[in-house]
Parts: sequence; C-alpha cells; structure tokens
Amino acid sequence: MELLSIQSSVAFGHVGNSAAVFPLQRLGIEAWPVNTVHFSNHTGYGEWRGPLLSADDLRAVIQGVEERGALARVAAVLSGYQGAEEVGQVVLDTVARVKELNPAAIYCCDPVMGDVGRGMFVRPGIPEFMRDRVVPAADVITPNHFELDFLSGRETSTVAELLDAVDAVRATGPRTVLVTSVLTDETPDGSVDVVAVSDEGAWSSRTPLLPITPNGCGDVTAAVFLAHLLRTGSAETALQRVSSTVFGILEKTIEAGTREIQLVAAQDVIAEPPARFEPTRLR
Repeated sequence: MELLSIQSSVAFGHVGNSAAVFPLQRLGIEAWPVNTVHFSNHTGYGEWRGPLLSADDLRAVIQGVEERGALARVAAVLSGYQGAEEVGQVVLDTVARVKELNPAAIYCCDPVMGDVGRGMFVRPGIPEFMRDRVVPAADVITPNHFELDFLSGRETSTVAELLDAVDAVRATGPRTVLVTSVLTDETPDGSVDVVAVSDEGAWSSRTPLLPITPNGCGDVTAAVFLAHLLRTGSAETALQRVSSTVFGILEKTIEAGTREIQLVAAQDVIAEPPARFEPTRLR
C-alpha cells in the first residue's frame, strides 16, 4: 500500500512528515513525503532555521512522482498544516489528480488551525479556506474539538452536541471524522475522549489525560488512524488502535523526560498496538 503525505518536515524532532512517515512505514505502508517546509526544529521552540518551499516547488516534486508512474498507485493522500492558500491549492489539485488516476483513493485531511487556550494560530484566511475548500474535498478529517466547533459553526459541550456538529461537517463532504482532545460535560476529570464517526456509526474511546502535550501528536494520530482505516475499513477498529498507539507513545515520552515524542522507543506499540481502550458505541 502506498500513500502520499504532504506536510512540513523537521530535521530535529517529530512533527509533520517527521512524525507521520515513520509510523506509517512501521505499519507496512510505503509513505512518500512531500515536504512543505524543511526546518531545523518545530516552531514551538521559538527559534528555527530552514526554508519554506514554494507552491511551485511542491508542484514540481509531485509532478516528478507522477512522471515515475507512481500517482496511480496511491491509495490515499494525507495532509496536515497548510500555511498558505497556495499550498492548500496544491494539495487539492494533487488529490484531484490522484483520484482521476485511481478513483478508489481517499483524501485524509488534518485541518490544523488552532486549539483550546491558544485560539487560531494560523494566518488570517486559512481557517475559512480549510472550512470552505479543503474539508469538503476530504473523505476523512481529524480535527480536534476546538477545530470541529469552528468547522461546524457552533460550540459543543455535550456528546449529543458534538455528534450534531460532526454530522453538520460530514454533510459538507467527509464521511469519516475523528475528533481528538474531546472534553465535554460528560468527560470525567483526568480523562480525555476521542470520537470517531462514519456511515457505520459513532464511537468514543476514553483514556487517562496525561500531563504532557508535546508537538506532533496530532500528526501521528492522523497518520495512524488513516493507516488502520485503510487496512481494516473500520473506523471503530482504527479508533481503538490509534488510541492505544498514541497513549503508548506518550507514556514513552514521559519516561524519557523529553519534549519530543518518542516514536522510535514506541515503535513496537505502533506496529502492534495493545487493545487497552475499547471504544464505546455512541449510536
């Protein structure tokens, strides 16, 4: 199975493609990274070095992949942070071309825009572009709770409200939605929920809320969920496996005492996630 991942890249640490590609490979998927930036480290450090790639650079890389006859073999396109509308348009054009060559291919979008406590951290215009152009073109999306509220145009504080918001977003295009970092009035203190919704139903997975929020976890989550969804065709199974995988990665990160997620140390958990958190059917 082959997958095209269009995201940022860092030399030191794990975010974007530097967080997504290794887990995909460890799960037996050929992941072809198209890097939108190549930074020394993620921007959370406050200082970084390295180039932003232009939209023309991205088009050239993807054109070269197509010239190898490879785009027709792509089972899915994965995208994460999109810093400019021009980059988003390259992603949309690539998805259209891949689906033209392989109608069975799917597009998974992690609509990175903001989070609780931080608000929107992308430049003005990007959230609207994601909502109005990118998300409707996706088959699978993996927003956090804050991003879901923006995409649906409402605030949600109960599970019922959350599911209504997911349905509103699904009506615009994507059939499968994974909502991360879910905290509702029904989430116990010290816990966090992840909710998956597809045509087959809706499920929630609850894990302990660990005392770290390292960069790159969302990138890993989108990649691992997509991998298991492609392998099994089941959003419920993909939810169970991604919950256990990410929790295991965070445990290894806490053990190491670092701010960078410990993907290599957790590679056995990635390859063979234990059945630690069984999903609960919501409908």
